[in-house]
Amino acid sequence: MGTLYILFSDKLNKYYVGACSNLERRLYEHTIGHSKFTATGIPWRLVYKESFDDLTSAKRKESYVKRMKSRKYIEALISSAGRASRF
Repeated sequence: MGTLYILFSDKLNKYYVGACSNLERRLYEHTIGHSKFTATGIPWRLVYKESFDDLTSAKRKESYVKRMKSRKYIEALISSAGRASRF
């Protein structure tokens, strides 16, 4: 199982896109400042998640989202998920 997730930092006014196999553990790591980039934006809010059958598929989607290099694309993705269901 894999998960694509998007976090938002009000402090930085930025999104962070990632993929992992254990979302709860990964969110905890972001919360404690495990990586240099996310440490500067604490607190982060989970604004989007999408589940996949495997981590490879989640990472493929992560790469696609990052290649778009578009805040508008990310916000449209988040918005479309909000209309479909809340998590």
